[in-house]
Amino acid sequence: MMTLSAPTRRRLLQAAPLVALPGAARAGTADMLTLRILATSDLHSFVEAYDYWRDQPDDTVGFTRIASLIGAARAEAANCLLFDNGDLIQGNPLADFVAQPGAFPADGRHPLVRAMNLLGYDAATLGNHEFNYGTDYMRRALAGANYPYCSANYLDDAGEPILPPTLLLTRAFTADDGTKVALKIGVIGFLPPQIVDWDRDHLSGRARSADIVEAAERFLPALRAEADLVIALSHSGISTRPRQGGEENASLYLSAVPGIDAIITGHSHRVFPGDDYESGEGVDAVNGTLNGVPAVMPGFWGAELGVIDLTLRRAAGKWAVTGFACGTRAIAQRQGTDVTALTTDDAAVDEATKPDQIRVLSWIREPIGTLSQPVNSYGALIGTDPSLALVNAAQSWYAAPLLPEALRGLPLLSAAAPFREGYQSPENYVDLDAGTIAVKDVADLYMYPNTVCAVRVTGARLKAWLEASAEIFNHIDADNPAPQWLLRRRVPSYSFDVISGVTYQIDITRPAWRDDRMAGGRIVNLAWRGEAVTDGQEFIVVTNNYRADSAFAREPGAVVLRAPDQVRDVLTRYILAHRSLRVAVPEVWSFATPPAPVTVMFESAPAAQAYLTRQAGVSAMGATADGYMLYALALG
Repeated sequence: MMTLSAPTRRRLLQAAPLVALPGAARAGTADMLTLRILATSDLHSFVEAYDYWRDQPDDTVGFTRIASLIGAARAEAANCLLFDNGDLIQGNPLADFVAQPGAFPADGRHPLVRAMNLLGYDAATLGNHEFNYGTDYMRRALAGANYPYCSANYLDDAGEPILPPTLLLTRAFTADDGTKVALKIGVIGFLPPQIVDWDRDHLSGRARSADIVEAAERFLPALRAEADLVIALSHSGISTRPRQGGEENASLYLSAVPGIDAIITGHSHRVFPGDDYESGEGVDAVNGTLNGVPAVMPGFWGAELGVIDLTLRRAAGKWAVTGFACGTRAIAQRQGTDVTALTTDDAAVDEATKPDQIRVLSWIREPIGTLSQPVNSYGALIGTDPSLALVNAAQSWYAAPLLPEALRGLPLLSAAAPFREGYQSPENYVDLDAGTIAVKDVADLYMYPNTVCAVRVTGARLKAWLEASAEIFNHIDADNPAPQWLLRRRVPSYSFDVISGVTYQIDITRPAWRDDRMAGGRIVNLAWRGEAVTDGQEFIVVTNNYRADSAFAREPGAVVLRAPDQVRDVLTRYILAHRSLRVAVPEVWSFATPPAPVTVMFESAPAAQAYLTRQAGVSAMGATADGYMLYALALG
């Protein structure tokens, strides 16, 4: 998507200078020490510095690079703790491979867990993607960890924690005068409460979740009473909206709960402190605090290491934080299309995971068919897109014979969103050449292990679905002759569902529903087979379990199919069934003609120029500093 600043995979170290809290004094005594907290989050099984979708090395990702940064950061400080913040075992073809029946490593350790054991992690918490392959697999994958896990809001049906909600770690540290002191480190973990919706098939009847703040209020007081220092591992982003309860991104609200000394955040795949966030009430994006609590969010895929340095002082037998510095250390730097590695692979990690790397590379290179034309996602947010057309065609092909007989007369539609559409880097696009298509290309087309579902919707509900998707676009002023940014900053492309089987236009000169529901909406000329869709008309929409369970599970009778197969497996079977595949790209949606001519700007890959400039009204405006190409689209 469009970004106004460098995406998070291309950060240098962003660290505030040491901030002294009011009344702090520094002295070389046994009552003073500095503690460095190191953190990873959202590693998503990127053990090696490798892009499995493009089958080539990648200097911008990889735990093997983070491991080298961890070693360097430890060498600089007398006292260190190391934590992981979740989303470990899912996220790339390596994760998919070892999750297959019979493919789990013979030593019983997930490759990334094996690598993390080498680094001596102190503790970790769960992320939402830990549940994507089911709870039995999650337990198996994490059982090999030599460090403990905790989660305060992952509960059983009786409302009790399934894992320890908190941990109390006793660690020996070196005080400023060189003497040894023992501190009790309290750790509490949290995950997004939406797990019960996102992975309903795996968790229904087996687990519940609780609001993050409520779980903190339940378990923090007892932990605080025993601990000298409390660290929260919050697999949750930073929202500044007024708290309603049950939020997915609750780290700011969590920071207001008394008793927390430092917070590791994550889930949002951003960097904090830094310009991914704006300073405002409760948020200091320069020094890195949430309601005054030191905090860090260390990106994703092993691109950054989070670092919090705390100055601690003991008075009347109690330790307190008197100063801090927060920041991240990046594994690479980008200038335009040039990437410079800022560290090297860790030899021990590479050696420990070499057998897994060999096996997964062999697997992803297995051919399954051929493409008669290129398929890419370069234009997924400006019109008809071949990568989504392929996903939607495969979903419809698979689901049609599985629907109940009574529903087969209803119009069958299919919904898919672009996952790899430049949201996180200029390499993050589907870009398949004509010719052989392999296993790795299926993962390129569809990143997540979602299963196929189908939902029954009315025309009114269908329109509302599309209105929600159209919120990705900015409100364009038809009276402004200057170029305007097309896309809302940092709205992920996976929120933009394209629903094939109908046709429609999006009027971006109208406000999004989230801003003004009285304005009538952006979706216009919604039609099925050339006839206007009516509010009461019924449709079946094939989608994935994530969308079905997060949007429709509470509507009785809405979910009419829960298939056992993952979308990626369906894509593989579809390609195998056709062998030589010519992707039909029907027109699904377009922008409505504005009242007056306007020009909108968007970013895509430099390689997209050969495809996008063939479309009417699209022109290249030049390269950006962070490796994208800026394009203009003239409307009207």
